[in-house]
This record gives sequence, C-alpha cells and structure tokens, in this order.
Amino acid sequence: MARDPDTIEREIEQAREALASTLDQLGEKADPKKLADSAKTNVRAKLDDPKVKFPLIGVGVLIVGLLLRKLFR
Repeated sequence: MARDPDTIEREIEQAREALASTLDQLGEKADPKKLADSAKTNVRAKLDDPKVKFPLIGVGVLIVGLLLRKLFR
C-alpha cells in the first residue's frame, strides 16, 4: 500500500530533527572541557575522603623519610 508523500516528508523531517537533537546532546556530553572538569571534581572529592587522604599523607611521609635516610646515610 502506497503512503502519502506528505506523510513521508513529515516523518523524514521528524527523524531529521530527532537526529539533530541527539547529536547536540552527544556533543555536549563529549565536550573535553566538561569531561576534564568532571574528572578533576571527582578526583578532588575522592582525595578529600579521610579514608583516602590520611593513608596518602602517611605514604608521602614514609617516602620522604626513606629518601632522607638514604641521602644522609
């Protein structure tokens, strides 16, 4: 059964608009600046967690201590 050309054109235009909208959304999500800002925020939040922060400080102190011991021995 043949479809009305006007209906086909409307469907094509709707599909085109939906595709353009989807591409715009993907472009916003894949913005390198936004991705970098998000990663930086996540890392800072993780480093502010006491369960991560204090062990890292301890490891840093241990490394500095071992380096000083090696230098002055």
